[in-house]
Amino acid sequence: MSTNDKPLGGRVAIVGTGSRAAMFVRGIVARPHSRVVALCEPNAVRAEYYNKLLAGLGAPHVPVYQPEAFKEMLEKEQVETVVITCVDALHDLYIVPALEAGVRVLTEKPMTTDVDKCRRILDTVKRTGNHITVTFNYRYNPVHELVKRTIAAGKIGNVLSVHFEWLLDTVHGADYFRRWHRQKTNSGGLMVHKSGHHFDLVNWWLDATPETVAGLGRLAFYGEENGRRHGWGRKYERARGAAEAKDDPFAIHLEGDETLKSIYADAEKEDGYHRDQNVFAPGIGIEDDMALLVRYNTGVTMTYHLTAYSPWEGYHVMFNGDQGRLELEVVESQFREVSDPQLTGGQIHGNAPPPNPGEATVKLHRLWQQPELLPIKMEHGSHGGGDTRMLSVLFGPLPGEQVDTGDASKQGANERDGAMALAVGLMANESFRTGQFHHMKDLGFQF
Repeated sequence: MSTNDKPLGGRVAIVGTGSRAAMFVRGIVARPHSRVVALCEPNAVRAEYYNKLLAGLGAPHVPVYQPEAFKEMLEKEQVETVVITCVDALHDLYIVPALEAGVRVLTEKPMTTDVDKCRRILDTVKRTGNHITVTFNYRYNPVHELVKRTIAAGKIGNVLSVHFEWLLDTVHGADYFRRWHRQKTNSGGLMVHKSGHHFDLVNWWLDATPETVAGLGRLAFYGEENGRRHGWGRKYERARGAAEAKDDPFAIHLEGDETLKSIYADAEKEDGYHRDQNVFAPGIGIEDDMALLVRYNTGVTMTYHLTAYSPWEGYHVMFNGDQGRLELEVVESQFREVSDPQLTGGQIHGNAPPPNPGEATVKLHRLWQQPELLPIKMEHGSHGGGDTRMLSVLFGPLPGEQVDTGDASKQGANERDGAMALAVGLMANESFRTGQFHHMKDLGFQF
């Protein structure tokens, strides 16, 4: 049976029980036509935390399966939908057998982390006729939907070029260097990890396909050598139990937050994973400062810069058209204080309102006219309201509510969207390595 013929929801299994899974668990339990029936998680402590979360939501205790028993879980628990929120590099290990079993697949972005895994997923989709939903939650952000509508309406004419600057601060940005993301074998680096936000947004906004990428990237701020050079570095492996970390503004203290303690500090005895590693330790394998030049099939060019060590967090996007210019500025957090790294993972990663929130503006400049500030509603937390609205679209509205469709639901993200967003990050990584332009045709993606 094709996944296209099956409604989303029903009997749902969750793969991976890190902090991101909680949003899906709460959203599923709140909808009477869906329920969580199983967890796939190798860490028993983390899985038990999620069973306690289910109990607190009034849902029954569910069985926990090891990764090697994934296929058995799908069959035995009669799973209709699987939600994949594990380490990015492992997504394909669950996507492929779920597609083969005819189970509906929702995967967190990025869809996967390298060319071979992406080809394997696309080949399976082609062979089975079953499709994937990639949870590009930033499409559902109302401010981003306004940008989409404004461009589609021709308010600036034909888009000719884009400039995109994204600033991750010393809490959110630093967090990628404390945990598993710090190695490209796990995450593909920030170019791949952030492809699910930034590059998908541009593909969607422009209704275009990336063709060519050139980039320069380096580890400029984090890491042992940089910490020694600029003076922020401390000599410890991980914060827990380290005297040097007590007054380190870049350290995260897991015991200071109930959620982080439960799913990471208490669980590390099971698998040895340390969630609080030193951002200025040796051996970090990803970049923190990246600049790209991207050309799309429509002829549009984009200059892009990602910085992961900024004092404030937010982004600027500027679209230049033959009839005018559209400017988006979002200030998610105006500044950070040294106590902020001890905040919850939700506040670090956009699921809860950040401290010191800023404003957002969308400004339209038509040729020969005064600029116009477009009316917007800025939402803080849940990725600008995108998470809440995405759940409404994908799993249906909450009881008594109507689905908040917006523009994103009219162009749902599937495996092709996942691959197109990923492609920019993959080509960027290759360009960092070779110093050359890289082209979409060389990836060999087949749809």
